[in-house]
Amino acid sequence: MSIITLFSGSFCDENPVIEAVITRTGYRLITDSEVVAEASRLSEMAESKIRRAFSAGTSVFNKFTHEKERAVTFLKQALAGLIPDDNVLVTCFCGQLIPETVSHTLRVCLIASLKYRIAAAARQKGISDKEAAKLVQKREEDCAAWMNCLFNLNDPWDASLYDIVIPADKMTPADAAALIADNALSDVVRPTEGSKQALTDFRLAVSTEIALAREGHYVDVRAKDGLITITINQHVMMLNRLKEELKSIAEQVPGVTAVQTNVGKGFHKSDIYRKHNFEMPSKVLLVDDEREFVQTLSERLIMRDMGPAVAYDGESALNLIKEDEPEVMIVDLKMPGIDGLEVLKKVKETRPEIEVIILTGHGHEDDRELCMKLGAFAYLQKPLDINELSDIIKKANEKIRRKKESKR
Repeated sequence: MSIITLFSGSFCDENPVIEAVITRTGYRLITDSEVVAEASRLSEMAESKIRRAFSAGTSVFNKFTHEKERAVTFLKQALAGLIPDDNVLVTCFCGQLIPETVSHTLRVCLIASLKYRIAAAARQKGISDKEAAKLVQKREEDCAAWMNCLFNLNDPWDASLYDIVIPADKMTPADAAALIADNALSDVVRPTEGSKQALTDFRLAVSTEIALAREGHYVDVRAKDGLITITINQHVMMLNRLKEELKSIAEQVPGVTAVQTNVGKGFHKSDIYRKHNFEMPSKVLLVDDEREFVQTLSERLIMRDMGPAVAYDGESALNLIKEDEPEVMIVDLKMPGIDGLEVLKKVKETRPEIEVIILTGHGHEDDRELCMKLGAFAYLQKPLDINELSDIIKKANEKIRRKKESKR
């Protein structure tokens, strides 16, 4: 018997189809929720952070934290551990993680016209067509971002990704399930020694990715009969040193017999390869209306292996922390609109775990006392000593890490 993956557009009657396929085949069902929960357990990342990997909205800190890449790596590990050799139906996003080389996988897409999906969303949710269109579009964007992340394709419904594309608006769930179940019995998707080995290779590649990720490296990994191939897709200043480091980590993984490294198509892009340093602050939000100052400060922190993002006013900063999770904020006291004092108050009311460092070029002792009373981690005068600021950010980061460790 084969493995079945089912990737569906929103509001395409996927649940009745899934239930009917399970009834016909007796396959075990593996859902995204099950894989996310296991990935969270393996990684100690919150389920919300793992699930965000499926979203088109990437954190502004991701180029420093690599949280999305980390989440995808642990999703692979979770799936590799949960999935048997066959007789399983993997739904939605996680099914796309099974490599194409596992040829006893029947890859199914369930999709319908945009008009059909909007009408179904409006009917099922009891909302207007306009609201339904936004709901469907959001799911479409998430699906497209996921496929772009995995396959560098922007069309999530590209027929080249699937063995069967089923029009949900032209076929009943029962008929769709019958078509899927019948094709799962086809000789074309029966397990072979080669396809079983490909599944073993997938598990070895994932184990290697995990070993590399735990050391802060996020690269493309492939396995073939014990040979690991690591591909670097970003520009590297000291390529040979990186290759040796990656190779030394991969060689320690049980089952790896040899390791080779190469550079991929993206190697000559402007992005610089950045190993994640778990000890350094990687979620620092700078808030200042002086654009030239804050951009220069951001660049100087990056040079010190810190991960800053920038907001140019208090309102933008408060909106940003609703979506992202800065750990340290550096906020100018005097800004138009919502000033630094108000930002500090609101942050400490809603997200007290965030450490806030106040900067000022015009502050007085009364301002300093008030800021510290409201919970500021530090109060610094401009012009800044970058080394002093770096030390304070590190101390704030250490305080945050101690709090997290005490909760484990």
